[in-house]
Amino acid sequence: MASVGAPAGGMIVLMQPNRPARPGPTDPRAAAQQAQMAASLAGAVDLAAVKARSDAAARAAAAPPPSADAPVGAAGSAVIDVDEATFQTEVIDRSFQVPVVLDLWAEWCGPCKQLSPVLEKLALEGGGAWVLAKVDVDANPNLSQGLRVQGIPAVKAVWQGQLVAEFTGAIPEEQARQFVTELVGATTGGGVPGAAEGEEGEEPEDPRLDAADDALNRGDLPAAEAAYQAILDAEPTHPVAGLALKQVQLFRRAEEAGPNALAAADAAPDDVAAQTRAADFLLGTGDVDAAFARLLDVVRRTAGEDRDVARVHLVELFSVVGDEDPRVGAARRQLSAALF
Repeated sequence: MASVGAPAGGMIVLMQPNRPARPGPTDPRAAAQQAQMAASLAGAVDLAAVKARSDAAARAAAAPPPSADAPVGAAGSAVIDVDEATFQTEVIDRSFQVPVVLDLWAEWCGPCKQLSPVLEKLALEGGGAWVLAKVDVDANPNLSQGLRVQGIPAVKAVWQGQLVAEFTGAIPEEQARQFVTELVGATTGGGVPGAAEGEEGEEPEDPRLDAADDALNRGDLPAAEAAYQAILDAEPTHPVAGLALKQVQLFRRAEEAGPNALAAADAAPDDVAAQTRAADFLLGTGDVDAAFARLLDVVRRTAGEDRDVARVHLVELFSVVGDEDPRVGAARRQLSAALF
């Protein structure tokens, strides 16, 4: 389960930048108030675990595909209950065949009882185009913690071992259908039975982005950075490459800083460069709040050039995470209070 979950030890865990949702009122991810993977930094790809991902892909290739005909809850079904023992096989490995949607629920959760039947219905209608994996958070606390579940019902989509989309709370069936339709289309390029006409046929994604994605899957950050930069050199206003380049540059800084960055920053609280390196490391490992808090503290207790350096770097981190993330809004308000 190296590719999904909380970072372990001092390991840098870097996730693949997600291509932002296409704008427009019918965007199912916007309708579902779905956090972008790249914006929330919720998912992670461990650059030291490329082999593990390769092994998972090999196991998936050897396994039979999911089937809507299999009994609900059984292995290979479009709807299955998973726990810590089966998560690797039924979620991580399976996600190399089709996208897997995690339904994180609990018996006491009223909204879960509204959303779960809707997801189960859609999964069965999907005919194996995607799999619904149900996780009882009370019975599987380690999974809940590793997936950073903040509230339930929580829905998280996994594709090729990576968290690629998520939302929290019960949503209407129409929005849930849009969510899975967009998910399947964006991952496998396939359609979902029952999807409304007009939801397919979107503009094809820029094939130049595939080279950057491939580099990220190999853990080759310099190549990914070069690929995004090449796109921007040719098309400075490209809607995806700009944000993705910032994310990759953050990942590279985090990797270069390493876990020792935290100790170095704590030992030298007045060294602004050390604080920015520590913030990069924290954000690269998914600890968004701690990264923001460290630089906010610098802004509050410094003045002049030091304060400006910290402020500029913090604003840069805001752009990496994305304004749609509520943690950015909260940190921006704290920054304004500290400055004024």
